[in-house]
This record gives sequence, C-alpha cells and structure tokens, in this order.
Amino acid sequence: MDSTNLLTAVMQLLAEVGKEAGLGREQILVVGCSTSEVLGEKIGTAGSDAVAKVIMDALIQYADEHGIRLAIQCCEHLNRALVVERLTAAVYGLEIVNVIPVCGAGGALAAEAMRTLSDAVVVENIRANAGIDIGETLIGMHLRAVAVPLRLTTRTIGQARVTAAKTRPKLIGGPRAIYEKC
Repeated sequence: MDSTNLLTAVMQLLAEVGKEAGLGREQILVVGCSTSEVLGEKIGTAGSDAVAKVIMDALIQYADEHGIRLAIQCCEHLNRALVVERLTAAVYGLEIVNVIPVCGAGGALAAEAMRTLSDAVVVENIRANAGIDIGETLIGMHLRAVAVPLRLTTRTIGQARVTAAKTRPKLIGGPRAIYEKC
C-alpha cells in the first residue's frame, strides 16, 4: 500500500469512527496499531517507521481539525502504555512514567507519536471515549467501562484488521430508574 492510499484509508477510517462514536472536542481517542500487520506481516516482526509516519500524520490532522486528544498505545513490551501530550496528562490527571518507546519496544506508531506529538509523554493507562485498533493490538483496557463495538465499512488498513469502539456511561439503578439519552 503506497503512502497516498494509506493516508486516504486512515482519514476515511477516522471520519467514520468520529461520526459513529460521536467524538467531540476534548474527548480522547485511543489508537493501537501494528505497522507490521498493516504490511501483512505478523504483529511485532516488521515495524515500519514509514507506515507509522503516514498514520500519525493522519491522526494529528484529524485531531487538530476536530479538537480531540490522542492517546497512542505502545506494544506489550511497554505494557501497552500510552503516548499523550503533556497537556492531556495534566488535564486528565494522568501519571507520567519514564520510558521512551522505540520501534522494537513500544512500536513504530508509539515511537512516531513521541517524535511528533507536542511535548509527548508516556502514561500507563487512560479511560478513552473511543478507540481504534489496527492489527489486533488489544486497546480495550484503555476504554471506559462500557464499550460499544462500531460496525464500520472500513474493515482493514493495508492488510491489518480494524476494530473500533465507542463508550457510553453505565446504566445504573434498576427497573424504576430513568435514563437520559447517552
């Protein structure tokens, strides 16, 4: 997949997820991505800085245009920690940890996020409003408690499977409870 087609596919995916999840300003989108899987290889075996750059460029463009905050998930070697902007960590009270993701430990997209996000830092966990998983990286641990799968028309990026979810508030109470529209 050439970089133009990859950029177009990721922008289409972001538009669809943003619409379906109802993402608004200041909400958090967590993204996990195996660039190896995008290239048709086994996760963790063929990380690509070039693929990561194209995907990160699309993510930053979308986030800037829509006022959302990004959280880029590292791989399992860094316990799926997340790269965020320092301001995001401060606003959401996230504890910063000391590690620098690289392609071989953290993943190519997380390493690219460290290079390109404004004042990037790493945090251990987050409770995001929505998430995109490109290549079965398992982002669910970083979503709010009630995740709702999104049925997207964009099912792959390159050779990687795509899964996405939005979240909603918990419904608490019982048979007499009244719920507002979520």
